[in-house]
Amino acid sequence: MRRTGLSASVAALLLASCGSDSPPPAEAPETEIPEDLQAQAGAARAAPAGEIGTPMADRVATLGLLNKRNNLTEDIQLKPGESRRVGDVIIRLSACERTAPWEMPQETGAFVQVLVRDRASDEWNRVFSGWLFRNSPSLNVVEHRVYDVWVKDCAMSFPGEEDGPPRPAPSPSPSPSAPPAPAASEQTAE
Repeated sequence: MRRTGLSASVAALLLASCGSDSPPPAEAPETEIPEDLQAQAGAARAAPAGEIGTPMADRVATLGLLNKRNNLTEDIQLKPGESRRVGDVIIRLSACERTAPWEMPQETGAFVQVLVRDRASDEWNRVFSGWLFRNSPSLNVVEHRVYDVWVKDCAMSFPGEEDGPPRPAPSPSPSPSAPPAPAASEQTAE
């Protein structure tokens, strides 16, 4: 009998705390990176002698960010050494690379760090630090229950690339049920 009285008093206290004194929800997510975390972000390294292509500091990576709670995706463009905060996640880019046009297989990658704020303790926890690859997303995966991060592109150029053919974009694999597209020589003009 005493347990029921205790449960009723706990329920009354919980209901009393649900008053209209609570602050309204924030309009927009925070986008400022805390100062202590900003100081930890490294600057882009200088290009070593003999490096071919765009210097690291001039490259631009495009990363995809998916928030699984609300199913929203966002493209984030960063230069090496930059960080961006989107709500409760901070993405840092240390480097991005892609293979030269004459090298096969074509690959694009970025060294990324992902920090997520724990709302209970208000601390930032590093959930991922490593290379992400566009064509092999399963090699290193940002495994977090709320956020997914992946590489979309690394904008850089190589000597002689301006004169040569454009870099081939990876083509999606056709579905097994779709008929193959006719070759240019098989198409007839009507």
